[in-house]
Amino acid sequence: MRDHYDVIIAGGGPAGSTLAALLARTSDLKVAIFEKDEFPREHIGESFAHPLIPVLAESGALAKVLASNCWVKKFGGIYSWARQGPSRAFFDHANWAVDGVHRWALHVNRSEFDQILLEHARDLGVDVTTGMAVTDFAAAANGCQVTLADGTAVSGAYFVDASGRQQSLVTKKPREWLSGYRNIAIWQHYLGGLPAQGLDGDWNIFREKNLSPIGCFAFPDGWCWYIPVPRIVNGERVLTHSIGIVTSPEVLKEPGKDFTDSEVFLRTVRGVPRLADLVAEVTPISDQMMTVTNYSRVNERFADLDRHWILIGDASYFVDPLFSSGVAFAANQAASAALLLRTTLRAELSPGLVRDLWQDYDHEWHGMAEVFALSIDQWYHMIGADNPGSAYWHRRNSSPHLDMPDRSFDALLNTAFTPDLLLIMTRGTGRMSDLAIDGPYQQARAHVMLTEPEPDAVLVAAPGVRMRAGVALDVPGFKAVLPPADLELDTPAAVRAAVAEYWTDPVAAEANGGLGVPSPTASPVPCHRFEFDSDALVDSGSGATGFSVRGVDSHDGAPQLWEILSRGPVVYGELGSRLAPGQRVLLQRLIKAGMVTVKTAARQTTPGTEAAEVTLAD
Repeated sequence: MRDHYDVIIAGGGPAGSTLAALLARTSDLKVAIFEKDEFPREHIGESFAHPLIPVLAESGALAKVLASNCWVKKFGGIYSWARQGPSRAFFDHANWAVDGVHRWALHVNRSEFDQILLEHARDLGVDVTTGMAVTDFAAAANGCQVTLADGTAVSGAYFVDASGRQQSLVTKKPREWLSGYRNIAIWQHYLGGLPAQGLDGDWNIFREKNLSPIGCFAFPDGWCWYIPVPRIVNGERVLTHSIGIVTSPEVLKEPGKDFTDSEVFLRTVRGVPRLADLVAEVTPISDQMMTVTNYSRVNERFADLDRHWILIGDASYFVDPLFSSGVAFAANQAASAALLLRTTLRAELSPGLVRDLWQDYDHEWHGMAEVFALSIDQWYHMIGADNPGSAYWHRRNSSPHLDMPDRSFDALLNTAFTPDLLLIMTRGTGRMSDLAIDGPYQQARAHVMLTEPEPDAVLVAAPGVRMRAGVALDVPGFKAVLPPADLELDTPAAVRAAVAEYWTDPVAAEANGGLGVPSPTASPVPCHRFEFDSDALVDSGSGATGFSVRGVDSHDGAPQLWEILSRGPVVYGELGSRLAPGQRVLLQRLIKAGMVTVKTAARQTTPGTEAAEVTLAD
């Protein structure tokens, strides 16, 4: 153990271990992990989403995971909540339909998986101490200091809290609710379960090639997960199934519904349609049920440059286990944090531009968390509509908090509804219009969306607004995850082909330089930011000190849009057809921020000419 590190990480789970490995592979920074538990240790969250895989490949850990026996390959999900056939989708389903290449993730035994990742970080030169919690944090003049459980003080340039769901070491504040649901998860591992891909029905796209999905099955008091997990039982490697119930704690108080009782639990899951076909002969590996409560929470801040700390993984937020997103989000946050720390400690950018990146991390990841939570609650709303007599679904708070900060407005505009989730929730149509309009996501989106200007409306750049070039964090920055193939986005055919090849073997692809598939977190991306002069420092390169609207150059076409707007009044009907999708979103954000005003117009043609005078009125 050193007296001083460049980066001190509290927590050696997937978020902390991945961050440490990425820093070790891409820099010479001195990094330490302090983990309160001894590994291996049990942990919830055994099924993953596919954006995790490229991050593990970049960190170098994926090859080690695949060389173990702790995993089953996962290709998507089965979601059954009504009498008709379940919804189902492969990962990145729309692009699979075009190129025929399966994107994939993993079901894992978390105790083994987490240990592989932690040991990989150690192998790369990270100082790893287990059985030693970080108990306190304090900002210092040029860095920070942490106190360990044995009283040892260790100093560092930056501190990363990856310690999980407990109250943050740095904010020392209770977390806010991120969902309208206050759930409890109860689970155990069982022998004798049948594979979910074997379920009967023409709907089952997984059966023909024996491709493993996660199974999620709703019932009147909540929903159940069904995950294949290889484990060591009585000294022998066997395939178990993790079976869990997600419900409200109040339900457990009702007669015959204490699902923490192993017999009640098993009787309940054997009565759930379709799941019953898989669990008729299961036996538990233990009589002790496991539980976790109140997990859909978010911290008020994710990063503070002045106090030298960052939150990643569950320490920042966790949404819900429904769509297996937790570890994928945590690892991609770790990739963003690695870029943030490398850039900051190398001192290659001006202080103002570094501050921009830290603001991006906090703003963009908060927006991602809040919007994804709304989409999950939209799912719960739809389940409730199909179970109108259920006490569980009526206990929920289905009304979203509509007084949203600007980051949520930006995210609702910038972040597409997760395509695979949208496909499942709309029973295969993939159309936003097929989502229930009274659900939380749709309510929130309707609340923040601006009415599109009339064709004859005139757009005018507000006085005192300036645009400056800079750099940004591309969040969420999922590598090798494309937008749906049918979206009006200019993704070159060569990039789509490279991504398809990447997914045939991500380990080999990374060994071959990534096959031309760029990493969104390799370096900051060019951007332009719009600010009011009164809220920002004017000297070049100094960075923002007030409110700004960011446009990533590769997504939003900010310079071209501003060139048009800054020339003078422009009629929306003449502008709209010339805008790319990203520019349309950016324009809405500028209107919302008051940086572009919308005025009515009376157009009068001067006799004998083709010119038009435009008279503006507020």
